[in-house]
Formats: sequence, structure tokens, C-alpha cells
Amino acid sequence: MITCPPTSEVRVAGKGDKMAASSKKVLEVFVSKIPWTVASKEIKEYFGQFGPVKRCLLPFDKETGFHRGFCWVGFSTEEGLNNALQKDPHILEGAKLQVQRNRRPFAGQKSNQDGYHD
Repeated sequence: MITCPPTSEVRVAGKGDKMAASSKKVLEVFVSKIPWTVASKEIKEYFGQFGPVKRCLLPFDKETGFHRGFCWVGFSTEEGLNNALQKDPHILEGAKLQVQRNRRPFAGQKSNQDGYHD
């Protein structure tokens, strides 16, 4: 005879888990038009003036060895995110960066990028 635990003890992964994950605030910006001379260290330092930077995802092309000219910057606080979004223009090494709310979250996502530096 097979017995099942009471329903209050059964946890089924499903839509509820996805909804809980998607309800978290995404504290990231998508940055494009980054000059090829800029590294993730400079990006972290630049965006650090707005608030603590949690991470910087800067995809690289394996064939050329250069980054692709865009990145995602994750902030530790909502205040840092809002500060970065309010500033315009963003100038780094003489180039005007395009900064917008994140297009995709870091967490749990695989991408088709060739490589990245954190």
C-alpha cells in the first residue's frame, strides 16, 4: 500500500515558483554603445558612482577577442538602479553610452553569448 503525505506537505514546482521568481525586482540596466577600449572594471567603477554594483556581464566575441559593445550592470540596491537611470547622458571615454532598464535578468538564464567577463 502506498501512502502519500498530506497535501500541506507536498510541494510541486510549477507556475507559482516562476511567479515568485518573476516578482523579484530586477536591479539591472542594459548598457550599449560601449567603446571597445572599455573593460568591465571601468564599467563597474563608472556605475559605482550611482550605487553598489553587484555584477557586470560584458559578452566577448571568441573570434575577435573584443567585447560586443554592450553589457548588463546589476546593482545591489534599487536606489543605485534609479540613480543610474536618472542620469543622462552617460559619457565614458568620450563616448555616450545608451543606458536603459534591463532587457533580461541575470538569474537563471543561459544565453548564446560566446563569452563574458564579470
